[in-house]
Amino acid sequence: MNWLKNVWYVAGFTHELDQAPFVARTFLGQPVVMFRTSDGQVSALRDLCPHRLMPLSKGRRVGDELQCGYHGMRFNAQGACTDIPGQTQIPAKACAQTHPLRVRHGLLWIWMGDAALASDDLIPDVHWNDDPMWTSSIGYHRLACDFRLVNDNLLDLSHESYVHLRTIGNDEEESIANYPLKVTIEGERLVRAHRDMPNIDPPPFFAMVLKHNGPIHRWQTAINMLPGINMTDVGVYPVEKTKDEAHMMHVMHLLTPETETSTHYFWTVARNFDLDDEALTGKIQAAISATFDEDQVVLEIQQKQLEAYGSAVPNVAIRLDEAAVRARRLLEQQVQREQQVPQTVLAPLPLL
Repeated sequence: MNWLKNVWYVAGFTHELDQAPFVARTFLGQPVVMFRTSDGQVSALRDLCPHRLMPLSKGRRVGDELQCGYHGMRFNAQGACTDIPGQTQIPAKACAQTHPLRVRHGLLWIWMGDAALASDDLIPDVHWNDDPMWTSSIGYHRLACDFRLVNDNLLDLSHESYVHLRTIGNDEEESIANYPLKVTIEGERLVRAHRDMPNIDPPPFFAMVLKHNGPIHRWQTAINMLPGINMTDVGVYPVEKTKDEAHMMHVMHLLTPETETSTHYFWTVARNFDLDDEALTGKIQAAISATFDEDQVVLEIQQKQLEAYGSAVPNVAIRLDEAAVRARRLLEQQVQREQQVPQTVLAPLPLL
């Protein structure tokens, strides 16, 4: 598959490097091992020893270096080989490729393309993840599906009434599909799909966070900044209150392709209410994780069906696919552009 490479992808949560000597993951089909040195520097190396291609993550950490578990060669945070047992001369080619890795807003961001183009100014702004005016719940799912299927899922939330009826969805009578959808394109990489849902019954999740079972007003905006930065901006409030009193949540769905048929799904749920309620933070984390478990079942079945029958069965688009179709077109255009002009980079756009 042809992926966009000259963009920042989420590689993990920053706390992961505090809890383990190193973290190994595959991004865009490339194996990577990440670690933090004793002085706080973060590093991402290609997870292959240049000698016999043994994953460095199968070895061990020695101080601020990684030692291959096969023949003991050691590599520092810059990818340079510092020691080869049995010899003093180190060949110039005995190095591990590095990838730019940054820390921002509680997340690790990795650049899999041309390192010379990796400007920190291109990292998307998701500041509410560590903003003191917001409190966040976080989580991770590994999905056995093409990341584009997840983008499709997040841009067409009408499935809530069928996949998520026990969590965030209303029944068919009040399905969000019944409310007008406004889709807009912004710049070269952002699709926005907005709905207002006045005077509806609260789904179970929103009844829980509002501590209110009566009718509510709800808005919901699905935002995709290609290739895989997604946000669901949600606001809910009882009908007897005003929009200024709404409980708001910014749900980030941060997708990084692992392979053509698997995806890293890092998610955060930032809220502007009950900031010190740790019990609520835990409840939201559990509820959202359960919601994404429901998505995972559907998406992984869809991936298997596409592999088995995709070339034989025509894909029928419906009106509710508008945002997803437009996002796919944008992505295809930008991938082609990057292939034609390898120095192409995409500036991030404001999500809100």
